[in-house]
Amino acid sequence: MNNRITNLFQIKYPIIQAGMIWCSGWELASAVSNAGGLGIIGSGSMYPEILKEHVQKCKKHTDKPFAVNLPLIYPNMEEHVQTIIDFKVPIVFTSAGNPKVWTKILQDKGIKVVHVVSSVKFALKAQEAGVDAIVTEGFEAGGHNGREETTTFCLIPMVKKSVHIPIIAAGGIANGASILAAMNLGADGVQIGSRFVASEESSAHIDFKRKVVEAQDGDTLLTLKELTPVRLLKNPFYEKVMDAYQQKTEVEGLNTLLGRGRAKKGMFEGDLNEGELEIGQICGLIDDILPAKEIMLRLLNEFKIALDNQKNISFL
Repeated sequence: MNNRITNLFQIKYPIIQAGMIWCSGWELASAVSNAGGLGIIGSGSMYPEILKEHVQKCKKHTDKPFAVNLPLIYPNMEEHVQTIIDFKVPIVFTSAGNPKVWTKILQDKGIKVVHVVSSVKFALKAQEAGVDAIVTEGFEAGGHNGREETTTFCLIPMVKKSVHIPIIAAGGIANGASILAAMNLGADGVQIGSRFVASEESSAHIDFKRKVVEAQDGDTLLTLKELTPVRLLKNPFYEKVMDAYQQKTEVEGLNTLLGRGRAKKGMFEGDLNEGELEIGQICGLIDDILPAKEIMLRLLNEFKIALDNQKNISFL
């Protein structure tokens, strides 16, 4: 496939693996890149020396392009940016912050910059900041999300109507048919997170991966909007959050309940009771844990089947 995203990133397929905290280390990123997509290292859970280690290992295990995700509200951004520049990482995905801060600095070093947005308003701001492409992430997505609750398949055509730079769709995409649907609506590529959480190379704890596979529709909810909106699998910690809302707990109380390290505890350490279990609504469609290469092959095969079926559809 040859389009604006494959040309921009110099990759074979316009399929991007999301840079998810505690799930997206060098093993997953290099595996996806080797399979023809774009792997992303999620730096949001990494101290500077850990990111350096992951970038070095990723470069050792793939000669294909890969990226680093930078959540801009996290600490250590200066050190992370310097690592990206020093090791010549070709692509950066920024999120959760103002894209104007780092875009030109990175681009001046020859690095492509993509920013994640959840609305037309922020898509226009990202385009104004000069980014090379945007990820339009809908309400269905896992992890930290926008407050607007606009679904992916509403967001894609609205953003497409408003911007001229390449669009990568994210949220609720885990098979080839949904890739085709996103592209029909105007996306140039897709970013996939939850499906790659349930991969062998994902750094998520095996108990969390199994919990994702067991999940059904309705097992997640976007909550904690007063802090930072996050989509969670329902578990005992989630029930504590719901109880806090019923008791009309103020923001300070919610912050105390959340504490620190909940995502690490749940996703990386496998505490299914007291940890945050961040995953997208599409987890109800995921029923196995596979190597990343096999996931990529399955996505491509499903895409081809969906494309062939589409050719046979006619209302005229």
